Amino acid sequence: MAREQHSGGTELGRFLRARRTRVKPGDVGLPASSGIRRTPGLRREELATLAGISIDYYARLERGTETRPSPSVIDALARVLLLGEAEHKHLRDLAASADGHETAPAAVPASPCLRAPS
Repeated sequence: MAREQHSGGTELGRFLRARRTRVKPGDVGLPASSGIRRTPGLRREELATLAGISIDYYARLERGTETRPSPSVIDALARVLLLGEAEHKHLRDLAASADGHETAPAAVPASPCLRAPS
């Protein structure tokens, strides 16, 4: 089950929403609209179309009701959202975490016992 946060939605959904608001239509080759946009940045349908996924599927990712995006979907979203390598990796990590397949932190090797010289 997706990890819910107190402010609503999943970490993955909040990250997608936040990054979507940063990208202007002109940044991804869309014409500037003549009307007033209710929210800054790309609309969900614009992002979904550019990423090659359905609007419904993208909306479910933002809401947290879909938690298993494929690596190709993650890569397409990162491309449209103009994410750098660090943010792209963070998006992959969030998707893995939302799916319940968090990668376990690397085990710290046990330190050798130090003996006092006899």
